[in-house]
Amino acid sequence: QIQVVESGGGLVQAGGSLRLSCAASGSIFSINSMGWYRQAPGKQRESVAVITSGGSTNYADSVKGRFTISRDNAKNTVYLQMNSLKPEDTAVYYCHANVRQRATPYRWDDYWGQGTQVTVSS
Repeated sequence: QIQVVESGGGLVQAGGSLRLSCAASGSIFSINSMGWYRQAPGKQRESVAVITSGGSTNYADSVKGRFTISRDNAKNTVYLQMNSLKPEDTAVYYCHANVRQRATPYRWDDYWGQGTQVTVSS
């Protein structure tokens, strides 16, 4: 019954900005990390940005310096601030959460949102 729901996608002009939001809900014991992945037409899904519960971040080289990931642990919510957008950023962006549902057994599972379309026009 874990739900991961993202929002904030849309159509923007090159050089513009968007802010994506993602909230995880349901029977959650703990969240280890949350992140953003994207998939452009005809391409493999790739990691964009990931943040751990402790605040450590990791960015794809293609977005470093332009995108910023942040997290509100109390709300189980992650954000992706996207600035200086390029047409190459056009893709469906998926939110991912690595979730622990039970105290025992000690296990972490992956959950995905439905995706939100980001389109950057030139």
